Amino acid sequence: MRIARILTLGAAAAAAAVAFTAMPATAAPTDDTEVTFEILAGTLDITAPATADLGTGDAGTVIEGQIGPVTVDDSRASDDASWEATVTSTDFTTGTATPTETVLASQVDYWSGPATATTGNGTFTPGQVNAAAAAPLDDTTPLTAFTHTGGTGNNTATWNPTLEVNVPLANVAGTYTGTVTHSVA
Repeated sequence: MRIARILTLGAAAAAAAVAFTAMPATAAPTDDTEVTFEILAGTLDITAPATADLGTGDAGTVIEGQIGPVTVDDSRASDDASWEATVTSTDFTTGTATPTETVLASQVDYWSGPATATTGNGTFTPGQVNAAAAAPLDDTTPLTAFTHTGGTGNNTATWNPTLEVNVPLANVAGTYTGTVTHSVA
């Protein structure tokens, strides 16, 4: 009987060992998935109206008007989202009068005024906050129109600059045309 008991215990132990090793693995209560994505770097762009009409006035007066919204769109997603927008101008000429009449770029004052809209963080600063700060344009030396300092990621700024044309008393009647160029870097 003793041998039968040992055999029975041995058989039971062997069956338990087989059952233990054959049991399915238990599921972990949590599991991790490493997920990645990429934020793409875009561009730094500026847009301005294709045309602007400042209206009419007499020789020896100031013709003043806004040129329409100028917008900087910074989608570089940078850790330093600073930029500076500048403006230059050609001289304004009649092109049809004989001789051609000219209002020099330096006789045209520019002021950006405050932003009409902004997005993003950092500090947005107009180059000329109001008419008292207006500065003459130039055909070679850029005038600061607007700046953005600090901040991260993407941002935008829009302003509606004003031009004040100081028409010389000696200029003749006619339609004067010039090109105002905004740039950003």
